[in-house]
Amino acid sequence: MTPPLVTPRGMHRRHFLGHLAATALGIPAAQFFSSLRANAAAAKKAHRSCIVLWMSGGPSHLDIWDLKPDSEKNGGPFRPIATSAPGVMISEHMPNTAKQMHHLNVLRSLDSKEGNHERGTYLMHTGYVPNPTVVHPGWGSTAAFEIGGRLDDFDLPHCVSINTPGQGAGFLGMSYTPFMVQNPNAPIANLAPPADVDEMRLDRRLQLLSRVENEFIKQRGAAPAVDHKAVYAKTIRMMNSKYKDIFKLDSESPAVREAYGKHSFGSGCLLARRLVEQGVTYVEVAMGGWDTHADNFDALSNRLLPELDQGMGALTADLASRGLLDTTMIVWMGEFGRTPRINQNAGRDHWPRSWSVVMGGGGMKSGQVVGSTDKDGVDVSDRPIGVMDLVATMTKTMGIGLDTQYTSPRGRPMKVVDGGTPIAELVG
Repeated sequence: MTPPLVTPRGMHRRHFLGHLAATALGIPAAQFFSSLRANAAAAKKAHRSCIVLWMSGGPSHLDIWDLKPDSEKNGGPFRPIATSAPGVMISEHMPNTAKQMHHLNVLRSLDSKEGNHERGTYLMHTGYVPNPTVVHPGWGSTAAFEIGGRLDDFDLPHCVSINTPGQGAGFLGMSYTPFMVQNPNAPIANLAPPADVDEMRLDRRLQLLSRVENEFIKQRGAAPAVDHKAVYAKTIRMMNSKYKDIFKLDSESPAVREAYGKHSFGSGCLLARRLVEQGVTYVEVAMGGWDTHADNFDALSNRLLPELDQGMGALTADLASRGLLDTTMIVWMGEFGRTPRINQNAGRDHWPRSWSVVMGGGGMKSGQVVGSTDKDGVDVSDRPIGVMDLVATMTKTMGIGLDTQYTSPRGRPMKVVDGGTPIAELVG
């Protein structure tokens, strides 16, 4: 099968934000869908989703997933506990997630080589290091294009970022930029017209806008203008959809809200479950505060790990109980790990050389530890894993072809998976 080629398109972000207040919703061009409608029913039946739990700031993996209690200088005060996966030990501050580890895998031997926040974030979201000649699409936008883009009768966005703007769609265009949910505990902005604009007045405005856009497209034929019109069409459709209340968490029972936690991360995890349950392809839930150069252990034990454990544990259990885990991949990661050495401020610094990521669901094997680091957590001692290996594993799990490539704005072929190999222990 010939890999699909994508014509680059996009729009200045300031112009777009001015129109849609950071909300990017879109539908592919009509000519793209015309070749896919025949496969829409099959695509729905085989639909897969991904939830990424993004730990902004660089989480201390040595105090969560790869504890070193026998390391006198690097171990720290936390103790490992047994989990539901035989032989898999994680932090004592993750008791809820420990009960769900038979659904998950810990990859303890990632080497990502980027210790800068911005560069590491870009790398972990795209698989590529930043390049001044091209803006790569985030993997979530790629998944939305490849999977969600095949469903032309779907009212919700296929790429959603919660508590974060997420990684942009790059040369895939603004139709696949993440729909941002700034606060999962608050109403979504711009999903209803102003109070003084009734339905008739709104219709007149939309008709006028349509005329202006159609004339602009007719005269200029610019791809950004086509995307702009598509974004508005999708937004209006969503405003009138029966699914517009999917973002309102108050319909959940008090017990469910309590299980996830009402903090922004727990609420984001609950919203992610609601979205994938309706067929959304990619949801990212961010939790910040992991840049623990000082007071690492206090921050982890009293604030970060209790929230993470509550939300992640509830999400995994809920997906499993609803029969959604077989078709929903969970990925926990940040931009890098943190140093084995504990600094003079009782903190840990940036460390991309040997750190951990957690993956599970989506039909992959589970309950395993893949790879290891040495006694002090400094070097990978077994089964090194690269970032593109993660991308390849996620791509294969979602049923996207490993040979998929696009065309960059400069006419260069850009592969979704460039040199990576799926992790055989998970998807072999």
